[in-house]
Amino acid sequence: MSVPVTVLSGELGAGKTTLLSGLLESADRDVAVLVNDVGAVNVDADLVEARTDLATGEDVVALENGCICCSLGGELSRAVIQLWKEHEFDQLVVEASGVSEPEPIARQFVRGPAGGPYDLSGIVTVVDGRRFHDRFADADSDDVPAVQGPDDSGTRPLADLVLAQVEFCDLLVVNKCDLVSDAERERVVAVLETLQPRAEVVTTEHGVIDPAEILGVERFDLEAVTDAAGWKRAIEADERGDDHAHGEAGHDHCRDDNEHHDPHEHPDDLEDREHHDHDHPEHNEYNEHHDHTEPHEHHDHAHPPERYGITVDTYHRRRPLHPERFAAFLADLPDGLVRAKGLCWIAGRDKQAITMSYAGSETALEVTGRWIASFSEEHQETYRRGQPDLPWDEEWGDRETRLALIGRNVDLDVLKARLDECLLTDAELDDDWLEYENAAPTVMGETTVISIES
Repeated sequence: MSVPVTVLSGELGAGKTTLLSGLLESADRDVAVLVNDVGAVNVDADLVEARTDLATGEDVVALENGCICCSLGGELSRAVIQLWKEHEFDQLVVEASGVSEPEPIARQFVRGPAGGPYDLSGIVTVVDGRRFHDRFADADSDDVPAVQGPDDSGTRPLADLVLAQVEFCDLLVVNKCDLVSDAERERVVAVLETLQPRAEVVTTEHGVIDPAEILGVERFDLEAVTDAAGWKRAIEADERGDDHAHGEAGHDHCRDDNEHHDPHEHPDDLEDREHHDHDHPEHNEYNEHHDHTEPHEHHDHAHPPERYGITVDTYHRRRPLHPERFAAFLADLPDGLVRAKGLCWIAGRDKQAITMSYAGSETALEVTGRWIASFSEEHQETYRRGQPDLPWDEEWGDRETRLALIGRNVDLDVLKARLDECLLTDAELDDDWLEYENAAPTVMGETTVISIES
């Protein structure tokens, strides 16, 4: 029988370790905990009974309640398989690093070798209620707390990572609710439900939660949770309405001459196949009145986003963005914008499909694919035969800008009008676009970060 696995995610300081320690003290089963981070196991000292080692050299801590905990410095699948071979336990909890996404971890339990002895049952993301409110839910706040990022080398903004953790989960735990008012807590929940409509949301203080909410609960569905993010559902709804297209956040773009690549699919999922299609189940069209009782059994309350001034819209244009005006726009985004994400076509980057992702006060631009229209006619025909529903413009092919916009107390129509001002004019269409000053990335995996100017 497979051992159920829960992945525990959340940014640094959200309260994952406090929640985990309480979970271990009150759980009625033997739990193995794997800390997916380099460094010592971080659990309460009074829980520790003895220290041992795996054959792989990883540290293992035996806990008084029969649980064990190990600190992972190596490859995940190898470590958890070794753990399963050498120890007996009823449940595995993987505590993800505060600066990592849960999705790559989840995929190793679904499509990797760890999927043999283990069964992924849930992804839990812990949110610091106070910090999340000030950063994302309070459009009037100028006091955005400082956050720790991985480094200063132009890597992905931490706020973007926080929202990625929120958007890929099936249970959201809003912690530190003693530090927010009731009204602030409700705003946080409303924003979270807009960002991830499928997830159940529970609120708590000091990481206290009933183990039954986390352990032994079969929630996880990889396809559903991958497609459930609010921005992605907004784009899908826009595509079905405008182009009658289908699939995950847009059509396939080509990664190289041999394989298709969806810019919104994690790179780890591309390694084992050349092609992927869009034969996904249809989702209910995203709108502001989504029903929170349908996705999960225990979440029987509703927070209509419009009650809190939350609006969701999409922006779709088939004309390139002027790189300098677009960069200036990204440096002057309104305070109330919570999330903006999607594909961009930037003049001078006619091969590169660029994902734009805004969160907090920074926007990341990353090359995540290649426009099919940038290939030879022969290759274009091959790709288009495989995707008969691919929206295609006679002049520009599949090049487009398609964004989801989520804001609180912000006029998204005004924001879209400002985006229109970033498009090339008729006269500029005849320019040599390569002569423009252009900070956008040029190669796969390269990221450009643009911060809002104070």
